[in-house]
Amino acid sequence: MAPSPVVLGIDIGGTTTSFAVVDRDGHCLARETLDTRGEEPASCLVSRIHGRFREVCSPFSGTCILTGLCVGAPNANYYTGYVQNPPNLKWGATVDLAGLFRDRFALPVSVTNDANAAAMGEMEFGAARGMRHFLVITLGTGVGSGVVVNGELVYGADGFAGEIGHTVVDPAGRHCACGKRGCLEAYASAPGLCRTAMTLLAERLEESELRRLSGTDMTARAVFDAAQRGDAIAVDAFRETGRILGMKLADAVAVTRPEAIILFGGLAAAGELLFEPTRISLDEHLLTVYRGKVRILPSGLPEGSAAVVGAAALIWRDMETAGRSRDFSTP
Repeated sequence: MAPSPVVLGIDIGGTTTSFAVVDRDGHCLARETLDTRGEEPASCLVSRIHGRFREVCSPFSGTCILTGLCVGAPNANYYTGYVQNPPNLKWGATVDLAGLFRDRFALPVSVTNDANAAAMGEMEFGAARGMRHFLVITLGTGVGSGVVVNGELVYGADGFAGEIGHTVVDPAGRHCACGKRGCLEAYASAPGLCRTAMTLLAERLEESELRRLSGTDMTARAVFDAAQRGDAIAVDAFRETGRILGMKLADAVAVTRPEAIILFGGLAAAGELLFEPTRISLDEHLLTVYRGKVRILPSGLPEGSAAVVGAAALIWRDMETAGRSRDFSTP
């Protein structure tokens, strides 16, 4: 029987890097995580991924053929394959990440950011199957976004389009890690939720279990757990986060008119604590012509594997005309 084609989806984060061998149906045949070691050159990480990949995938030798790989990384440019000034990675101003992987694996390589990978994953294997117009909003340490119009990811003139997280909520508002003030990311991310909770604690007098937490203990998880137990300030922190998120999503709808908006990432795991106020706010801020037409949905990708499956989906799409391939047993 002929070997089955598979791809490698890779997700590079500031602390950890994950990769998975993924088939055409989006199933992970093998998955591995390793430390990123962001203080080392990017070439060291690529070398370690290649070595670990060969170890993990040796049982598939002769039964599967690796046909390509996609790397999701911060500040990655799909057009060029370069990563520019990646946060939390001391790689320098510009790194030819696609070139490093291509040299090591001798295969077709795509590079993108995590939100675009998530968007492609949702379209191929998740909640956006059958859709041609949708947004994916990643809610974690930051706020990322993947914009799909007419079935294609929107990259813009230079590969960096779709930064909804850095549209402005309040020009005189909170400082954002990007250097601007008042960005959506400063309000609708996991740290943003915590900042909102601390603001509410300072403004209100009622008892809250969050008052017992120090600054370092005030995590999005702690706010979620308190909200689950009915803590009024924790619940209102989610309500305020959803209010701001829904308001800015209404702006994005006015530009792209998606069928749905898919919320993805750690903060989205709060479920209706976040989804309900976001839906209410979205409806309040939408133009009348859009109301009732845009759904807000949770991710349909497998929990814990979404980033690498999303990256795999992009390289599968990019290789519709089939590139070179090589067996796992080949160096």
